[in-house]
Amino acid sequence: MRLNQAQKNAICHKDGPMLVLAGPGSGKTLVITERTKYLIQEYNIPEENILVITFTRAAAGEMKERFLRLLGVSRTDVGFGTFHSIFFTILRHAYSLSPENIIREDERRACLKDIVSGMGHEYEDENEYISELLSEISMVKGNRIELSTYYSLSCADEVFRNIYREYNRRIRKHNKIDFDDMLLLCYELLSERQDILKLWQSKFRYILIDEFQDINILQYEIVRMLAAPENNLFIVGDDDQSIYRFRGAKPEIMLNFPTDYPDSKRVLLNINYRSNTHIIKAAGNLISHNKNRFDKELAANIKDGGEVIVERFETMSEQNIRLAEEILKLAEDKKSLSGMCILVRTNLGAGAVIQKMIEYNIPFIAGDNLPNIYDHWITQDIISYIKIAMGETSRSLYLRIINRPARYIGRECFVNPNVNIRDIEEYYEDKEWMKKRIEQFEYDLAMLSKMKPFAAIQYIRRGIGYEDFLRDYAVRRKMKPEELIDILDELQESARGFDTYTDWFLYMEEYKEELKKQESIINRKKTDGVHIMTMHSSKGLEFSTVFIVDANEGIMPHKKSVLPESIEEERRLFYVAMTRAKKKLYIFSSGQRYNKAMLPSRFIAELCYTDFF
Repeated sequence: MRLNQAQKNAICHKDGPMLVLAGPGSGKTLVITERTKYLIQEYNIPEENILVITFTRAAAGEMKERFLRLLGVSRTDVGFGTFHSIFFTILRHAYSLSPENIIREDERRACLKDIVSGMGHEYEDENEYISELLSEISMVKGNRIELSTYYSLSCADEVFRNIYREYNRRIRKHNKIDFDDMLLLCYELLSERQDILKLWQSKFRYILIDEFQDINILQYEIVRMLAAPENNLFIVGDDDQSIYRFRGAKPEIMLNFPTDYPDSKRVLLNINYRSNTHIIKAAGNLISHNKNRFDKELAANIKDGGEVIVERFETMSEQNIRLAEEILKLAEDKKSLSGMCILVRTNLGAGAVIQKMIEYNIPFIAGDNLPNIYDHWITQDIISYIKIAMGETSRSLYLRIINRPARYIGRECFVNPNVNIRDIEEYYEDKEWMKKRIEQFEYDLAMLSKMKPFAAIQYIRRGIGYEDFLRDYAVRRKMKPEELIDILDELQESARGFDTYTDWFLYMEEYKEELKKQESIINRKKTDGVHIMTMHSSKGLEFSTVFIVDANEGIMPHKKSVLPESIEEERRLFYVAMTRAKKKLYIFSSGQRYNKAMLPSRFIAELCYTDFF
């Protein structure tokens, strides 16, 4: 096996801290496994004294398998594991814990759901709200944030603090810990018990960490304790690929490593074995605009072939037509569909792309468990309005929308499974102002009954005032209203071209069935289809051809990102997306999206494709 000089320097390193800056496609897994082998065979380090840490169980398993193949053996005493598995091993020995003490994800969600319900919270999307709370609880624990100084992103600050305290009280009551507790308990144990710390320090004399740029404060503090006093800490990562700040990862930890370990050595793996020169040059131009990073320049091992194609379209629809037609053209040229990937910024952005793949009968594999927009609670509200207008009388439909927007009509009006609007009028017959509201509601339903789907959604949004309801809801939930308005925009666009509600509803069912079919394809491990996934989920993967779509301001960088550090993270995310491509990279943007004028992403100009403008 031919190794470049930088790889050799990293592999042959023995004692003391080392920072290995591993650019995309530079062979970092090779370096970690080869260095582990080198420690054993050349420096006679006992296998049981070596620890290799990764961030996911799958990555740990893959790393171990690769190492076993490298040595040509079936077992090893080298420790391969995730942060959580290693820390739980330490806790298990100290506290006699078992896997039964770890709370399952469904138990966590059920616990929070019960807490929130008991507090009488109002929310529209239960799963979304619970997920946000779990993420914030993890953020507080993983970064050891003082609860009194934490400001919630999903609800009122004091409300979140009460939820946080009650959640911890309940899981402790049942003798359970969550994954973040593993870190906290391990940190406290090793901080307070020097005897136990020394025991593990003597065992893990050489520590190698993959994807170091994704580490959080608590993980780093524990690793520092374990590595002391010899500090044989070998960290591998790329600060330019740090894209998980929302999970608590802090790229500053990697940037400050040379300060924390002044005697550390540094190696740059700067040769990319994945992508061609054009892709590497454009990606390098982009990421060089970030200020908080290690200065580095990558070179491509693949000099010939491939290209970066940047195109702008008048509308998003034109963009997606071009996308579909180019995929079909590549397929005709014998290019494998499974070697192609369409990358979107968010799950929401995949909807229009998936619709176009279905329309052109292009097989696809939707990663990320991409959500079906027709299952979204906003969509269900719109459908409820339409179904009532079409004559359906189900109590559940009325209860869903009767106060969206607020009409101040009480639930007690709806006592029967099927609603007769005359009963509501009789209930409020002595309240003239309520009678006017009900009459307006009837008028709105009559108007909707005569409309096409696209016009109906517009009427519900503006004429009935549903969009104002969403804006009020966003304020209560500390959300940006645009996040909800985007759902309405996409839904309304999907309804364009349908003449009847029946046709539109039928399409929804066909779309849902198509997604189910894709799910079953994934479960059967069949991969003959174009991959569709978010940029975040593409990290660590590679494809012959990559399409980045919707490269517009407000999407890339995302409209939520306004602070300089947030823009830098968005640029890193775009960089990760670009460097997934081996041979061909397409970057598409449009001048109009859902009838709104759009600007191309600033990142496109930073690629130095100045003729694009």
